[in-house]
Amino acid sequence: MAPALAPVELLSRVPVFANLAEPDLGRVAAVTVTRRFAAHHVIFREGDTSDTCYVVAEGHARAIREHVDGRQITLAHFGPGDIFGELAMFDDEARSATVETLDRVDTLAILGADFRRLLKEHPDIAVKLVISLGRRLRETNERLARQSFQTVQSRVAGVLGQLVDAALQEGAAAGEGVLVTITQAEIAQLAGSSRESASRFLAVLERAGVISQGRGRITVHDRGALSGYIY
Repeated sequence: MAPALAPVELLSRVPVFANLAEPDLGRVAAVTVTRRFAAHHVIFREGDTSDTCYVVAEGHARAIREHVDGRQITLAHFGPGDIFGELAMFDDEARSATVETLDRVDTLAILGADFRRLLKEHPDIAVKLVISLGRRLRETNERLARQSFQTVQSRVAGVLGQLVDAALQEGAAAGEGVLVTITQAEIAQLAGSSRESASRFLAVLERAGVISQGRGRITVHDRGALSGYIY
């Protein structure tokens, strides 16, 4: 595992803070507090009041939503350098999803009240954040539009590709394959497909030697071949 980053360096890798110069990153870092959560811990639940956002320093978490009948859908996975609960920096509206850890997670927590006070003292930071958030919104809209024209195979391959890229950024060895910890059901949810359709395509990839599968984990052996399914 790569050594933990200093708060300013970690914040510089978060897209929301991409437009901030080092002095401003230092001001944001000054209002953060470190928080550690055990594996399989619920950090917050859908419907809770928003009062804190989190930047992942180490470990992994996921955002889920639950149906009244007990079914769950995974909305996103988070790893080092990812931020979640970021709207708490601006308001205290109810959480739109539940976030739970997959393993031990170390975070930088930013209390909404502290961050809003920082914005009042340095309004130029707010302007830069609005630009970054607007860019993220455009990227999300483009991704959704692109996915609407993609096949299930392309969406599943894209999800796997993103997970591999994240694992490599965390320092995973590329050797004989890159391991990602995720279930078939979670891949299907992230790709917006049925589990059966995702499972069939994963079986095709396995027979082709592109991946190998285990319980709750997939090893990608040929990133180039996987990319060939994405368009």
